[in-house]
Amino acid sequence: MMKRLLFVIVYTVFNIGYSQSLDDSTSVANLPEFVRMDTSLKSTYPFINFQKNYFSFYSSTSENWVNFVASFSKMTAEKKGKLNFYHIGGSHLQADIYTNDFRTFLQTNWPEIPGERGIVFPFDLAHTNNPSNYEFNSPNQWKGYRSVNHRPEGLDYGLMGAALVCSDSIITLSFRHDKTIVKPPYTQLRIYHNKGKIPFDLNFGEDELLVEHVEQDTLHGFTTIFFVDNVQELDLQFMRNQQEPFALQLDGFQFMNNDPGISYTSIGVNGAGLYTYLENKNFEEQLSLYPPDFFAFSVGTNDANVPASQFDPLKYKSNLEKMIQKVLRANPKCAILLTVPNDSYFHKTQLNYNIAKQRTVIQELAAQYELAVWDLYGIMGELGASKIWQRNGLMQNDLVHFTPAGYHLKGSLLIDAFLKLSLQLHSN
Repeated sequence: MMKRLLFVIVYTVFNIGYSQSLDDSTSVANLPEFVRMDTSLKSTYPFINFQKNYFSFYSSTSENWVNFVASFSKMTAEKKGKLNFYHIGGSHLQADIYTNDFRTFLQTNWPEIPGERGIVFPFDLAHTNNPSNYEFNSPNQWKGYRSVNHRPEGLDYGLMGAALVCSDSIITLSFRHDKTIVKPPYTQLRIYHNKGKIPFDLNFGEDELLVEHVEQDTLHGFTTIFFVDNVQELDLQFMRNQQEPFALQLDGFQFMNNDPGISYTSIGVNGAGLYTYLENKNFEEQLSLYPPDFFAFSVGTNDANVPASQFDPLKYKSNLEKMIQKVLRANPKCAILLTVPNDSYFHKTQLNYNIAKQRTVIQELAAQYELAVWDLYGIMGELGASKIWQRNGLMQNDLVHFTPAGYHLKGSLLIDAFLKLSLQLHSN
């Protein structure tokens, strides 16, 4: 009975009309404190401002967001269409814990619209932490590069901000879903690699008979494999077809299908800031190949991880605006969400006053570009709140990162805020 009631609530909030201003204080005041979350959390964590858990708007209108919610409503009602979600950040997103919670909700809550996995990167082969919901394996020796601290000449980063390089003549790797209930099959596999022609033949083992055809885009640097039926796992072999050595660079794997629903790509590299992604030459180009309908910015923790005297709000604003413009060039109609970074401490001992400055910048850009804001800093309790979260088992001792329990709570908060969105846009 409870499960059925939840579905009715969720279905209802995405069947909307629109007549009032987005910044109407009455509409915000009338929002429920909880939609999907357990109401007992209010007494368990009384220091969390659950009443602030919604998307804020600082403009009277936002055509992109109104259109997005209408498209989402139509997709869930008619079981047709696909929306591309992208979510960018640093180490919070490389771990892909709370983002995977959001992905799981989006791909399981509405029957018959399973969506697709999106783009993934083999972080485990690059010898860094990999999301727990998938794994890559390979017997080859790979050299991993991350855009945060590796900028070798001749290596251009793409959307995911990381790269793998191998010079072997025969390269074998496999992909498996792991520790996740969402395992959407794929009928197309896009592999992002070096630009120009790559001198390799592809072998898919037992799935070889399912391959319909292969297309290589030498201009943009990717190969797309089309399958005649659904494929769940990947066993792939690159066999070099020339004598001369060649260093194969892999930037990511995109698993696509023809099913309706959400494609959700989480972009995160440990230590990354806005400045990191701005320097990634192929970021915008690869984003434009599969344009976003929803793009969430949860990047800023590393930008603010400096002494207060060294933080430049104008530089931060310039960097964030440039990234926003990249997204809007990829799709001028994209609905963009800006997340105010979580409260954190500098060097575990000093209060971080830079987050409040970032929030002001974010609100200014939200007003200018008609974007939505998720004020995680305010929800947490603002300045110094991370120490309270740490004492309650929700943040790690570094007072920057969350514990698994904290990340899962963060995911639940994001899902609830997302579900409240259409109520803010609902006509009286």
